[in-house]
Amino acid sequence: MPDAPGVPAVLAAAGLSPGDVAAHEPLTGGTYNGVHRVLLTDGTRLVLKIPPGPGTPAMTYERGLLTGEAVFFHETAAHAAAPVPRVVTAGEGFLLMTECPGTPWSAAGESLTPGSRAALRRELGATVARLHRITGPRFGYPGGAVKAADDWRGTFTAMLDAALADAERYGADLPVSPAAIRATAAAASPALDAVTVPALVHFDLWEGNVLLHEGRIGALIDGERMFWGDPLADFASLTLLSPPEPDADLLAGYAAAGGDVDLDAPARTRMAFYRAYLYLIMLVEGIPRASPPAHLEWARREVTPHLLAALDVLAA
Repeated sequence: MPDAPGVPAVLAAAGLSPGDVAAHEPLTGGTYNGVHRVLLTDGTRLVLKIPPGPGTPAMTYERGLLTGEAVFFHETAAHAAAPVPRVVTAGEGFLLMTECPGTPWSAAGESLTPGSRAALRRELGATVARLHRITGPRFGYPGGAVKAADDWRGTFTAMLDAALADAERYGADLPVSPAAIRATAAAASPALDAVTVPALVHFDLWEGNVLLHEGRIGALIDGERMFWGDPLADFASLTLLSPPEPDADLLAGYAAAGGDVDLDAPARTRMAFYRAYLYLIMLVEGIPRASPPAHLEWARREVTPHLLAALDVLAA
């Protein structure tokens, strides 16, 4: 996690005086923004996010992440679509929100019975379906890090190209050249024209970003990667490092809450686009973040086969 300098100054900018704050401490687990827990004198627990300083190496899409996260929490809360942190205040260079109770699903490990896990997957599917009923003003990242187009094909193509440009800039070890990926994507890009309404997409719904509380989903957190786009894109992180077919429990919950997933050939092509995009991010982001060699090797070993599989679908 990057350092988050100037926490007292940021808290003051958020309207908190020194007398309001009992303590603050850095939290582990963040990879780009600095994350701190803030305990107020009245017992309220808050979470403060601060981006790294100017000039810090980053991927293109990472600029303005907190803007998108604030939008995600505001929109989700306004539509009562899912339990999320409440934004206390947001400003230039910070996001202050409430801390939600619970522990990451990923920490539950083998403690969940198959029946409990199936029920949670159905609940998660229903939650995601409610998210996807929220629509936005236009496609793309709210923070404006990647220039958006008027349509989804143009916007997503720009997002993918920005990730490939980052791969070239940082010398990422990709199994296929960026030029070849661009050519494959261009040939398959007409499939993206089926998307005409910009829906709310979290795009980072792996189990580490789903809190469990008293046996239920307590909150969705870390909405930093959100964008307005194709609802199908959320299934990329929901099936992270697993077969691209969403599991039956997830789909059942999604359908029960009004979600519609028709995994026909065009939809599978779009899914391959979003999985390829997410896996590219995972292979590139460790370089500007100066991740340990062991993490870079893990990404190369575990992520590369899934990227190649997604590219094979696009090429077909």
